[in-house]
Amino acid sequence: MRLDQFLRASRLVLRRKIAQELCELGAVTVNGARARAAREVRVGDEITVRRAGDHLLVVRVTSLPPTRQTSKQQAATLYEILSDNKIEEESD
Repeated sequence: MRLDQFLRASRLVLRRKIAQELCELGAVTVNGARARAAREVRVGDEITVRRAGDHLLVVRVTSLPPTRQTSKQQAATLYEILSDNKIEEESD
C-alpha cells in the first residue's frame, strides 16, 4: 500500500493530499529515510511524521487495511505509537 494511502486510511493524516504534501516537504520518514508518497508501506515499518512544525509522531505499522476505507476502530489497529513528542526548539 502506498504511504499516502496508509496515512489516510490509518487516520494519522486527515486527507491524502495533505499526506502527499507532507512527504514532498520531507516531513515524513520511513525507517529513518525520507519517503515519497508513492513508497510502499509494509508491516513492521517505522513511520515518523512531523506535524504542525513542533510535533513529532513515531508509529510502527502493525497491519495493512484490506481496503482504503477504514472505520475509526479499525484505523487504530493499523499501527502502534512508539512516541508522540512535542519538539522544543533551542533558543540562544
